[in-house]
Amino acid sequence: MQAAVIRAFGGPEQIRIEEIATPRPGPGEALVKVLAVGINRLDHYVRLGQIAPALAFPHILGSDAVGEVVELGEGVSRVDIGDRVITMPGYPTDPAHADVRPVTAAASYAIPGIQIPGTYAQYVVVPEHWLLLDTTGLPAEQLAALPVALLIAIRSVQIVGEVKAGDRVLIHAGASSTGIMAIQVARALGARVATTVQSAASAELATQLGAELVIDSNGQDFVEAVRDWTGGAGVDVAIDNLGGDVLARTIAAVRPLGTIVTMGFMAGTTVSFDIRDFFFSQKQLRGTLVGDIEDFAAWLEPIRAGRIKPQIDSVLPLSQAADAHRRIAANQAQGSIILRPWPSTGADHD
Repeated sequence: MQAAVIRAFGGPEQIRIEEIATPRPGPGEALVKVLAVGINRLDHYVRLGQIAPALAFPHILGSDAVGEVVELGEGVSRVDIGDRVITMPGYPTDPAHADVRPVTAAASYAIPGIQIPGTYAQYVVVPEHWLLLDTTGLPAEQLAALPVALLIAIRSVQIVGEVKAGDRVLIHAGASSTGIMAIQVARALGARVATTVQSAASAELATQLGAELVIDSNGQDFVEAVRDWTGGAGVDVAIDNLGGDVLARTIAAVRPLGTIVTMGFMAGTTVSFDIRDFFFSQKQLRGTLVGDIEDFAAWLEPIRAGRIKPQIDSVLPLSQAADAHRRIAANQAQGSIILRPWPSTGADHD
């Protein structure tokens, strides 16, 4: 099969298409023919060596995939050949940890594209327990834009942020993949949303997604804008996927007793803030990762009903994975970039 492989850390040029052996499923596993792959910014950081510096090479990047089951290992009963499935972008490799929740707390939790081979390939092997049957009816390319971004949004907004109808929520980077999903999840829960963007095109997209207040962070102070929007009170919840100095300032945009949820570091990994503003106002800072397979299953109906809509920047063949990473690195993508591992004719190649 073909796979996009890196053999060293570095720029997008490190991504090369290679012919490697097609994996075979073991007991409790299924072989999935990958129809579409979603690229996440996490893949960019892995390629740079900022996530797993001890990564063993050669390595296949990628956490998100949608595909079709084509071969079953011994004892598989949850899925069947021909099923369209969404592969989970992280799961325990030890079956004894399958019931740990949140799944990210499992001792053997592993992320495809980091601890285990990723999804930038024509086939992947996944334990049947971590395959979600697709009932949305969406094209594979659209569905592949969802797993990491939507599971982060569900976990950060609904579960950890505890956002409810009527809440005012600040979501940073509203045109990023996680921002796009977080806006939609918050709106689906009945919240009012403010978001930050860095271009007119991003502002238009955020408005279309339902953001009530769109702040151009290049020319506006988002803390001041949010305070004006809330009559000086501050938002109930802030979803911060940026980190760095942005997270430090986000604390000031949240009302007393409010919650800040952090799950990214595009603006930096080090945060410095005045602790007095934090504890005198009794605010809460919570970190989180992705949600569980049950969380995704619970949102399949809103996806099918169109309340959660994937936003696609472009669909490229697997051979252009390096070009896709160049767009990610330059912050040029409006929505998700999707890779298609197979020719449009659907012909199989092992």
